[in-house]
Amino acid sequence: MLESLAHQQDHLDTLYRAMADRRFLVLTGAGISTPSGIPDYRDREGVRRGKAPMMYQEFLATPQARRRYWARAMLGWPRVRVAQPNAAHRALATLQQRRRISGLITQNVDALHDQAGSQEVIELHGSLHRVLCLDCQQRSQRDAIQHLMETQNPYLAGVDAVQAPDGDTLLDPAFEARFEVPHCPHCNGERLKPDVVFFGENVAPPTAAKAMAAVEQAEGLLVVGSSLMAYSAFRLCKAMVELGKPVIAINLGKTRGDELLQVKIEGSCEQLLPLLADRLQ
Repeated sequence: MLESLAHQQDHLDTLYRAMADRRFLVLTGAGISTPSGIPDYRDREGVRRGKAPMMYQEFLATPQARRRYWARAMLGWPRVRVAQPNAAHRALATLQQRRRISGLITQNVDALHDQAGSQEVIELHGSLHRVLCLDCQQRSQRDAIQHLMETQNPYLAGVDAVQAPDGDTLLDPAFEARFEVPHCPHCNGERLKPDVVFFGENVAPPTAAKAMAAVEQAEGLLVVGSSLMAYSAFRLCKAMVELGKPVIAINLGKTRGDELLQVKIEGSCEQLLPLLADRLQ
């Protein structure tokens, strides 16, 4: 325990020295939300857990694929909806309110940074709390679409499915065949999609540009809970290094950007970030 506390103090000192006189941009990944009960995609070696998620091209290709996606997602949404920000989310909101960080980019789609009080969060991969119609481009609140699905598919009430990342579940295919896909409340189209960036889909150009502008304006980058395996996040680290600015990571396990990091801290962000917020008054 004493060694653990000593390591924690060393980590805190390292972060404080780097960030005391510079305003870092913060980039967060799935690791910051796992203490809130939301599973992550990868293990400590950066290897994806379980089966691959649905690709964007597959989702677009057939009504059957969309039926499979929404049947599983209907059962996964309640856990995302009730998830609460943890101490790490709240610490980052505090640091932003004190103007100790320059901004916040997240790869997560759970909206927990918003719920913790962070402002103007750049959602690199969108949010599960919104649903986009691919036919009329109108957005709906996920809770409204959830109500539609639960009303149309009462046979799934009480079905237990193992939670997977990003509101997905591991549902027995036998439950998928009779699932009624929700239609858009605006145009009655059946091509509804969660307002998130699927695997195989590109980040929206305005979002990517906003993230890169935040990199250019910051004095360093703090990566929290991300393996950086998604290129949309890795490229921000590369850009920061090319600008001659430091990149620090708090992450349990391997990252794609290990060779780019000035410092890597294998510690708990839920423990370290509140201590850092206390120190950076």
